[in-house]
Amino acid sequence: MRVRVLGIGMGPQHVTPEVSAALATVDYVLAAEKSDEDGLLAVRREIADAHGVEVVTVRDPERDRADPADYPAAVRNWHGARVAAYADVLRSRGGTAAFLVWGDPSLFDSTIRVVEQLGVEYDVLPGISAPQLLAARHRTVLHPVGRPVHVTTARRLHDDVAAGQTNLCVMLTGDLDRALGAPRLADWSVWWGANLGTASEELATGVVLDVLPRLVEARARARAAAGWVMDVFLLRAPETVA
Repeated sequence: MRVRVLGIGMGPQHVTPEVSAALATVDYVLAAEKSDEDGLLAVRREIADAHGVEVVTVRDPERDRADPADYPAAVRNWHGARVAAYADVLRSRGGTAAFLVWGDPSLFDSTIRVVEQLGVEYDVLPGISAPQLLAARHRTVLHPVGRPVHVTTARRLHDDVAAGQTNLCVMLTGDLDRALGAPRLADWSVWWGANLGTASEELATGVVLDVLPRLVEARARARAAAGWVMDVFLLRAPETVA
Protein backbone atom coordinates (compact mmCIF):
# COMPACT_ATOMS: atom_id res chain seq x y z
CA MET A 1 0.00 0.00 0.00
CA ARG A 2 1.06 3.54 -0.76
CA VAL A 3 -0.53 6.97 -0.25
CA ARG A 4 0.07 10.16 -2.16
CA VAL A 5 -0.96 13.44 -0.52
CA LEU A 6 -1.58 15.91 -3.34
CA GLY A 7 -2.27 19.63 -3.01
CA ILE A 8 -4.91 20.79 -5.50
CA GLY A 9 -5.13 24.50 -4.75
CA MET A 10 -8.68 25.79 -5.09
CA GLY A 11 -9.75 23.47 -7.90
CA PRO A 12 -8.90 21.99 -11.31
CA GLN A 13 -7.31 25.21 -12.61
CA HIS A 14 -4.67 24.98 -9.88
CA VAL A 15 -3.64 21.35 -10.37
CA THR A 16 0.06 21.55 -11.17
CA PRO A 17 1.74 19.39 -13.82
CA GLU A 18 3.52 17.57 -10.98
CA VAL A 19 0.25 16.68 -9.26
CA SER A 20 -1.37 15.78 -12.59
CA ALA A 21 1.47 13.33 -13.27
CA ALA A 22 1.09 11.89 -9.78
CA LEU A 23 -2.61 11.23 -10.36
CA ALA A 24 -1.64 9.02 -13.29
CA THR A 25 0.15 6.72 -10.84
CA VAL A 26 -2.68 6.11 -8.35
CA ASP A 27 -5.37 3.45 -8.30
CA TYR A 28 -8.01 5.58 -6.61
CA VAL A 29 -8.67 8.79 -4.73
CA LEU A 30 -9.73 8.37 -1.12
CA ALA A 31 -11.97 11.21 0.06
CA ALA A 32 -14.07 12.13 3.07
CA GLU A 33 -17.74 12.82 2.39
CA LYS A 34 -18.93 15.48 4.84
CA SER A 35 -22.56 15.69 3.73
CA ASP A 36 -24.96 14.41 1.10
CA GLU A 37 -24.24 17.55 -0.97
CA ASP A 38 -20.55 18.05 -0.33
CA GLY A 39 -19.38 20.76 -2.71
CA LEU A 40 -15.69 20.23 -1.99
CA LEU A 41 -16.07 16.51 -2.68
CA ALA A 42 -17.65 17.45 -6.01
CA VAL A 43 -14.52 19.42 -6.91
CA ARG A 44 -12.35 16.44 -5.99
CA ARG A 45 -14.52 14.21 -8.18
CA GLU A 46 -14.11 16.64 -11.06
CA ILE A 47 -10.33 16.48 -10.76
CA ALA A 48 -10.28 12.69 -10.40
CA ASP A 49 -12.65 12.22 -13.35
CA ALA A 50 -10.43 14.42 -15.54
CA HIS A 51 -7.56 12.03 -14.79
CA GLY A 52 -9.57 8.83 -15.12
CA VAL A 53 -9.25 7.94 -11.44
CA GLU A 54 -11.97 6.35 -9.29
CA VAL A 55 -13.10 8.14 -6.13
CA VAL A 56 -13.70 6.03 -3.02
CA THR A 57 -15.59 7.94 -0.34
CA VAL A 58 -15.67 7.51 3.41
CA ARG A 59 -18.32 9.26 5.47
CA ASP A 60 -16.42 11.77 7.56
CA PRO A 61 -16.69 11.04 11.29
CA GLU A 62 -18.58 13.55 13.41
CA ARG A 63 -16.53 16.19 15.19
CA ASP A 64 -17.36 18.42 18.13
CA ARG A 65 -17.48 21.89 16.52
CA ALA A 66 -19.20 23.69 19.39
CA ASP A 67 -15.95 25.30 20.63
CA PRO A 68 -15.10 22.50 23.08
CA ALA A 69 -13.11 23.30 26.19
CA ASP A 70 -10.34 20.92 25.10
CA TYR A 71 -10.10 21.75 21.39
CA PRO A 72 -6.89 19.74 20.75
CA ALA A 73 -8.45 16.63 22.29
CA ALA A 74 -11.56 17.03 20.13
CA VAL A 75 -9.39 17.23 17.02
CA ARG A 76 -7.30 14.22 18.09
CA ASN A 77 -10.44 12.14 18.57
CA TRP A 78 -11.70 13.22 15.16
CA HIS A 79 -8.37 12.34 13.54
CA GLY A 80 -8.39 8.94 15.25
CA ALA A 81 -11.81 8.16 13.79
CA ARG A 82 -10.59 9.22 10.36
CA VAL A 83 -7.51 7.01 10.64
CA ALA A 84 -9.68 3.98 11.45
CA ALA A 85 -12.05 4.67 8.55
CA TYR A 86 -9.26 5.18 6.01
CA ALA A 87 -7.33 2.15 7.25
CA ASP A 88 -10.33 -0.06 6.58
CA VAL A 89 -10.43 1.07 2.95
CA LEU A 90 -6.69 0.72 2.44
CA ARG A 91 -6.66 -2.79 3.90
CA SER A 92 -9.52 -3.92 1.71
CA ARG A 93 -8.38 -2.31 -1.55
CA GLY A 94 -4.59 -2.07 -1.27
CA GLY A 95 -2.77 -0.36 -4.14
CA THR A 96 -1.91 3.32 -4.27
CA ALA A 97 -4.41 5.84 -2.95
CA ALA A 98 -4.38 9.63 -3.25
CA PHE A 99 -5.74 12.27 -0.93
CA LEU A 100 -6.60 15.50 -2.76
CA VAL A 101 -5.94 18.31 -0.31
CA TRP A 102 -7.65 21.67 -0.72
CA GLY A 103 -4.99 24.39 -0.95
CA ASP A 104 -1.62 23.14 0.23
CA PRO A 105 -1.08 20.16 2.58
CA SER A 106 1.30 22.14 4.79
CA LEU A 107 -1.12 24.85 5.89
CA PHE A 108 -4.05 24.27 8.27
CA ASP A 109 -4.79 20.82 6.95
CA SER A 110 -4.36 17.59 8.89
CA THR A 111 -4.16 15.05 6.08
CA ILE A 112 -0.44 14.52 6.65
CA ARG A 113 -1.01 13.96 10.38
CA VAL A 114 -3.71 11.41 9.62
CA VAL A 115 -1.66 9.60 6.98
CA GLU A 116 1.33 9.40 9.33
CA GLN A 117 -0.83 7.34 11.68
CA LEU A 118 -1.78 4.88 8.94
CA GLY A 119 1.72 3.39 8.93
CA VAL A 120 2.03 3.28 5.13
CA GLU A 121 4.56 4.63 2.67
CA TYR A 122 3.54 8.11 1.52
CA ASP A 123 4.74 11.23 -0.23
CA VAL A 124 3.47 14.81 -0.40
CA LEU A 125 3.22 17.24 -3.32
CA PRO A 126 2.43 20.93 -2.80
CA GLY A 127 -0.50 22.98 -4.04
CA ILE A 128 -1.37 26.66 -4.30
CA SER A 129 -2.36 27.95 -0.86
CA ALA A 130 -5.19 30.34 0.01
CA PRO A 131 -2.80 33.07 1.28
CA GLN A 132 -0.94 32.96 -2.03
CA LEU A 133 -4.13 33.40 -4.02
CA LEU A 134 -5.43 36.09 -1.64
CA ALA A 135 -2.30 38.17 -2.18
CA ALA A 136 -2.51 37.71 -5.94
CA ARG A 137 -6.18 38.68 -6.09
CA HIS A 138 -5.51 41.88 -4.14
CA ARG A 139 -2.25 42.55 -6.00
CA THR A 140 -0.39 42.92 -2.73
CA VAL A 141 2.41 41.41 -0.67
CA LEU A 142 1.67 39.49 2.51
CA HIS A 143 4.18 41.47 4.58
CA PRO A 144 5.51 45.05 4.75
CA VAL A 145 9.11 45.67 3.77
CA GLY A 146 11.44 43.92 6.15
CA ARG A 147 8.58 42.65 8.36
CA PRO A 148 7.11 39.16 8.91
CA VAL A 149 3.61 37.84 8.35
CA HIS A 150 2.00 35.85 11.16
CA VAL A 151 -0.26 33.07 9.86
CA THR A 152 -2.95 32.13 12.36
CA THR A 153 -6.62 31.22 12.80
CA ALA A 154 -9.60 33.29 13.91
CA ARG A 155 -9.67 31.22 17.09
CA ARG A 156 -6.26 32.64 18.04
CA LEU A 157 -6.53 36.08 16.42
CA HIS A 158 -7.27 38.19 19.49
CA ASP A 159 -4.62 36.47 21.58
CA ASP A 160 -2.08 37.01 18.81
CA VAL A 161 -2.96 40.69 18.49
CA ALA A 162 -2.71 41.09 22.28
CA ALA A 163 0.75 39.49 22.08
CA GLY A 164 1.90 42.20 19.68
CA GLN A 165 1.30 40.80 16.21
CA THR A 166 0.50 43.59 13.75
CA ASN A 167 0.47 41.81 10.37
CA LEU A 168 -1.59 38.62 10.30
CA CYS A 169 -2.92 36.25 7.68
CA VAL A 170 -6.03 34.72 9.24
CA MET A 171 -7.62 31.43 8.16
CA LEU A 172 -10.53 29.28 9.37
CA THR A 173 -12.51 32.39 10.21
CA GLY A 174 -16.07 31.23 10.88
CA ASP A 175 -17.74 34.31 12.44
CA LEU A 176 -16.38 37.52 10.91
CA ASP A 177 -18.15 39.77 13.42
CA ARG A 178 -16.48 37.89 16.24
CA ALA A 179 -13.09 37.91 14.53
CA LEU A 180 -13.00 41.54 13.40
CA GLY A 181 -15.56 43.28 15.59
CA ALA A 182 -13.20 44.17 18.44
CA PRO A 183 -12.85 47.98 18.84
CA ARG A 184 -9.06 47.71 18.86
CA LEU A 185 -9.18 46.47 15.23
CA ALA A 186 -11.50 49.19 13.91
CA ASP A 187 -8.75 51.22 12.20
CA TRP A 188 -6.78 48.22 10.93
CA SER A 189 -6.70 47.41 7.22
CA VAL A 190 -8.09 44.15 5.89
CA TRP A 191 -7.75 42.32 2.57
CA TRP A 192 -10.36 39.57 2.47
CA GLY A 193 -11.45 36.79 0.13
CA ALA A 194 -13.88 33.87 0.20
CA ASN A 195 -14.07 30.76 -2.00
CA LEU A 196 -11.01 31.99 -3.85
CA GLY A 197 -10.51 30.65 -7.34
CA THR A 198 -14.10 29.44 -7.69
CA ALA A 199 -17.26 30.74 -9.35
CA SER A 200 -18.51 31.96 -5.96
CA GLU A 201 -15.38 34.00 -5.17
CA GLU A 202 -15.89 37.20 -3.16
CA LEU A 203 -13.28 39.90 -2.49
CA ALA A 204 -13.20 43.09 -0.41
CA THR A 205 -10.64 45.39 1.13
CA GLY A 206 -10.63 48.49 3.31
CA VAL A 207 -10.51 49.71 6.89
CA VAL A 208 -12.19 47.19 9.20
CA LEU A 209 -14.76 49.61 10.64
CA ASP A 210 -15.91 50.63 7.16
CA VAL A 211 -15.81 47.30 5.39
CA LEU A 212 -16.90 44.72 7.99
CA PRO A 213 -20.64 44.83 7.13
CA ARG A 214 -19.79 44.23 3.47
CA LEU A 215 -17.53 41.33 4.40
CA VAL A 216 -20.33 39.67 6.37
CA GLU A 217 -22.75 40.09 3.45
CA ALA A 218 -20.19 38.84 0.91
CA ARG A 219 -19.41 35.79 3.03
CA ALA A 220 -23.11 34.94 3.17
CA ARG A 221 -23.35 35.29 -0.63
CA ALA A 222 -20.41 32.95 -1.12
CA ARG A 223 -22.00 30.33 1.13
CA ALA A 224 -25.38 30.65 -0.59
CA ALA A 225 -23.81 30.34 -4.04
CA ALA A 226 -21.57 27.35 -3.33
CA GLY A 227 -23.21 25.61 -0.37
CA TRP A 228 -19.96 26.07 1.56
CA VAL A 229 -17.60 28.92 2.38
CA MET A 230 -13.91 29.19 3.21
CA ASP A 231 -12.41 32.62 3.65
CA VAL A 232 -9.05 34.10 4.50
CA PHE A 233 -7.89 37.63 5.22
CA LEU A 234 -4.78 39.71 5.69
CA LEU A 235 -5.07 42.06 8.67
CA ARG A 236 -2.60 44.89 9.26
CA ALA A 237 -2.25 47.56 11.94
CA PRO A 238 -2.21 51.21 10.77
CA GLU A 239 1.45 51.73 11.61
CA THR A 240 2.49 48.77 9.42
CA VAL A 241 0.34 49.38 6.31
CA ALA A 242 3.21 50.62 4.13
